[in-house]
Amino acid sequence: MVLSALLFDVGNTLLHEEPPRFEIYAQAARSRGRNITAQTMERLMRTAHEDVPKRTRGAFRYSDPWFRAYIHRIFCQNLGLAPTEVASITDELFARFEDPATFRVFPGARELLDELKAQGVRLAVVSNWSERLPKVLEGLDLAALFDEVLCSATEKLEKPDPAIFAAAIERLAVPAAAALHVGDNPEKDGAAREVGIDFVLLDHFGKHRGTELARVTSFEELRGLLGARLAG
Repeated sequence: MVLSALLFDVGNTLLHEEPPRFEIYAQAARSRGRNITAQTMERLMRTAHEDVPKRTRGAFRYSDPWFRAYIHRIFCQNLGLAPTEVASITDELFARFEDPATFRVFPGARELLDELKAQGVRLAVVSNWSERLPKVLEGLDLAALFDEVLCSATEKLEKPDPAIFAAAIERLAVPAAAALHVGDNPEKDGAAREVGIDFVLLDHFGKHRGTELARVTSFEELRGLLGARLAG
């Protein structure tokens, strides 16, 4: 079937932080007297992500209340900073990850999205992200290219739950067989296949060499892969 819709993950697919998020968190700790590397901070962040429940005091993962609990776990419980310091860190990090200047759009992404939009292809974002995602996309001049933006904090659905993909194609009003999802995570993004949506792994950093999944390493390669399917 000819493709009539594309879904895109955001983090490490369309854009990435500069510096990486682990370094951003480490900088916040170092500025408060904790000598910590990005590698150590990565371990703390991954552990906190597992430890803080998906629903915290009624708030879904990646919402502001969830992130407050997550940041408290890292900086107060793990690094021993005072709650007053953690409150200022929370405000600092919220502002940092709302600022479009924190992010870099991958080469070729904007150009391909422009082309797809001009061809009448329906476009959506499906991302595990905070409520700040629409503002970030707006600040990067990407928002107008998407017909729908589904972020987990707002939808209260999180990849790899296939329901978030089903919601996306329902809003785009296209059948699953006419849609394709592009993302960087084989498990979370690959779950699109559970509702009949094809999946392409966009592996910018070469983490998944040897995978049996359809895989590209750049938006230029993705353009080539899409060519025949868009033409029918």
